[in-house]
Amino acid sequence: MSEPATPAKVEAEVGSDLQDSQLYINRELSLLQFQYRVLEEAQDSNNPLLERVKFLAIVGSNLDEFFMVRVAALQQQLAAGVFEMSEDGHTPAAQLAVVRRVISKLMVQAREYFLQELMPALAKAGIFVMNYSELDEKQKSKVEKYFNESVFPVLTPLALDPGRPFPHISNLSLNLAILIRDKAGNEHFARLKVPDTLPALVPIKKTSGGLRKDGTVPHNHYFVWLDQLISANLARLFPGMEIIESHP
Repeated sequence: MSEPATPAKVEAEVGSDLQDSQLYINRELSLLQFQYRVLEEAQDSNNPLLERVKFLAIVGSNLDEFFMVRVAALQQQLAAGVFEMSEDGHTPAAQLAVVRRVISKLMVQAREYFLQELMPALAKAGIFVMNYSELDEKQKSKVEKYFNESVFPVLTPLALDPGRPFPHISNLSLNLAILIRDKAGNEHFARLKVPDTLPALVPIKKTSGGLRKDGTVPHNHYFVWLDQLISANLARLFPGMEIIESHP
């Protein structure tokens, strides 16, 4: 039976210093390069359209996990004053800096591709993901009925002031940051969680995303974003207040 290869034995055979940082790939950047590979699947026109949308969604969920696990670990090392270099020769601070650059570029590419390529392709296929501002009065009437019946009862806005601690933000939750003004002219900050028990895309027509009464599939499907529907109805949640602005 041959002896296991030790670092010294491998160095002797390959003639290289195994401590040389140039021999290693940063594990965080390697994982981000994999996300680019997933993005390429979303950009591949040979894949079915909804599969491409799904691949783009996978990029987003993978980045959520990357921040929760990998970036959080690097930040903990930084907070603990760890200056030990990784195998590829980067300190935690240096890794965070390069990770930020790569992720920023990746997110811009993913967003631009969704807006400039996938959204038009979806519309061509009869799937319209609309902004609330694009809806006509009849469409607004339909989705506001849905808001009154299904959304409004489960909303709980929380106003903040110096006497109250900042509320807990649930992990992976979508929230609205809202600036309001009372009758005395004082401005207040409020937070509203978008319910994760409701679909993020609200069907504008009853048949959107489903079937007609006769069992046939409609040619066109129309949806609006849930957070935009909530933003358009914030006055219902803050009676007597002026809604200055809101941001998801």
